[in-house]
Amino acid sequence: MHQSTIGEPQLTLDNSIENQVLSALDIVSASDSDHAIHARRHEAPLDHASEQPAPNTSLFVRLATFAAVVLPPIALVAVMFLAWGGWFHWVDVALLVGMYVITGLGVTIGYHRLYTHKSFATRGPVAAFFGICGSMAVQGPIIWWCATHRKHHQHSDDEHDPHSPHAGREPGAIGWVKSFSHSHIGWLFNDLAPDMKRYVPDLLADKTTVRISKLFPLWVVLGVAIPTVIGGLVTMSWMGALLGFLWGGIVRICLLHHVTWSVNSVCHIWGAKEYNSGDESRNNPVMGILALGEGWHNNHHAFPASARHGLKWWQFDASWVVIRSLEKLGLAKKVRLPAPERLASRRV
Repeated sequence: MHQSTIGEPQLTLDNSIENQVLSALDIVSASDSDHAIHARRHEAPLDHASEQPAPNTSLFVRLATFAAVVLPPIALVAVMFLAWGGWFHWVDVALLVGMYVITGLGVTIGYHRLYTHKSFATRGPVAAFFGICGSMAVQGPIIWWCATHRKHHQHSDDEHDPHSPHAGREPGAIGWVKSFSHSHIGWLFNDLAPDMKRYVPDLLADKTTVRISKLFPLWVVLGVAIPTVIGGLVTMSWMGALLGFLWGGIVRICLLHHVTWSVNSVCHIWGAKEYNSGDESRNNPVMGILALGEGWHNNHHAFPASARHGLKWWQFDASWVVIRSLEKLGLAKKVRLPAPERLASRRV
């Protein structure tokens, strides 16, 4: 990787902890050879044998997960009936698209590229903004999300991967359906409690990140309250508020959920494998657009520390456009990108 040299990062934690953990997970890979990366994935101190069994998930968490998965599709059916009856306005479309982009970038830029992979650095208020926007996507508290994703990278497509469509697949069509369903949505109902001290000690050491994570329920409420209030004020009606709640809140959550989960499922099955990533990740153009750049998934797994996932000019990466703009404005620093020789060495 090479990186910009505009000063020091402002979102800096305990470097000794951060470098040790992220290096072991191949989150930061400045100049390592392919052999070193392979050895680190399978023989590093964070090895498979040290995995701890997850404690049983509490009933409250299970019920909350069930509600987050089931209620948004029901709301989608409800708004379709309302739209058929004439209750549909340009405000609803604007709220759906606007909240989708804001919260989606919160996940892709904040949760994923900044907090999980440290592919760039930014000042505290900017980092907090993206962390809060990501929380409004209702995909789990930021520290849990990052720990789960780092575990995914450490064990991509092996038996310890939280959501692989390949590991443990049973033979035949039924086995394929079961594996796909698990990777897309079924994994959410497993006992998912990644070892926080093992995977995210850097985030646990940052008080602001811990506070954002603990306030996750507040951000969820805020994420549905904002479109509700805007819809009511623009139309000056209670019906406008309800439609804002449904379109900009619940339906938006439903669409973004399934797009994000498709990166776990679709992008490990269908698409092009352009780089040697050591797993079954794929570049999928449809998901590249819908997931705001995350669908260039093989690129990402080959170069996990890269702030840019769409590595070719035609691979549109909306999240990279925002990060690059932040860098131009002096709000993002130490932006990591793969060096040309590294790209050439890992090409399939």
